[in-house]
Amino acid sequence: MKIAIDAMGGDFAPEEIIKGSVQGAKEYGVGIILVGPQERIKAELAKYDTSGLDIEIVHTDEYLVEGEHPAYAMRKKRNASIMVATKLVKEGRAAAAVGVGATGGVFASALQVLGTFEGLARPVIGGQFLGFAPDTIMIDLGGNVDSRPDQLLDFGIVGTVYARKWLNIPNPTIALLSNGVEEGKGNEVTRAAYDLFKKSGLNFIGYVEGHDVALGKANIVICDGFVGNVVAKFCEGLGNVTAQWLEKTLQGRLPPNEVSDVITALKRALIPADVLGGGPLWGVNGVVCKAHGRSKAPEVAKTIGTAKRAVEIDLVGTFKKELAAIRSTVNVPYPNA
Repeated sequence: MKIAIDAMGGDFAPEEIIKGSVQGAKEYGVGIILVGPQERIKAELAKYDTSGLDIEIVHTDEYLVEGEHPAYAMRKKRNASIMVATKLVKEGRAAAAVGVGATGGVFASALQVLGTFEGLARPVIGGQFLGFAPDTIMIDLGGNVDSRPDQLLDFGIVGTVYARKWLNIPNPTIALLSNGVEEGKGNEVTRAAYDLFKKSGLNFIGYVEGHDVALGKANIVICDGFVGNVVAKFCEGLGNVTAQWLEKTLQGRLPPNEVSDVITALKRALIPADVLGGGPLWGVNGVVCKAHGRSKAPEVAKTIGTAKRAVEIDLVGTFKKELAAIRSTVNVPYPNA
């Protein structure tokens, strides 16, 4: 199995991306195709022992940079590294692609090259993001910043398949994230979505508030990508600040090794990215995994492992079947289909 990696995406590219790719190749026994400027990639690879590893380079001088609008950049840079990596999946040269760069760029490449399942307008990003609630996923985490009520229902269907197939939860509970648990709460979009979910036949339990997420009140928490991304990054920032404060507070009170153990446990409870890595885009006709833009080598390696697992379980084929089965039982029209 070969995994195509955009070597130029992310805050620490190409150094950490290439380091993580070498680590992922060793840990998961996969071939790696690094996409980007050949000489820069070669210079980084020279720092590591790659003997016995199946690593190749596909050259392109073009790549996305921070701050570029994805749609505009894709028109200008037809051979951007994330686009080329995704094309390798389309051509069958790679089983999956991994991107660590801007979410918009990864989304745009997946949409343009691979397309989405019938009835889904756009891919969805979602998954576990809080170690305190390992059986809770949030959808969307940043891919769709504005969403209609019927699209939020799509997120619920996607989340149901995700929880069943990825987390092995047979009948996952679904809730809408809101500013109160009463049925009349929420904004215009969430109130309209509430009515759709009630009719859907899914295991909908109503609204949850922000503090309910960490308590694991629902297996699937639904919101638009604007809210989801803010919540996830707030938790990440809170975890970092709390860890720094606690480390300073415990100095001199506990042995250094015990302080380190406490900080590690706290970070994994609040920021489990180093344990989980990135996750797949759901609804894409091919396996594309997106990792956090600040990912370093361990997260990149974990994301490679996630991509491998997605291929092994036939994520795309299984998802299509499950999506069709759930859609057949949901009594709601889909204007975006």
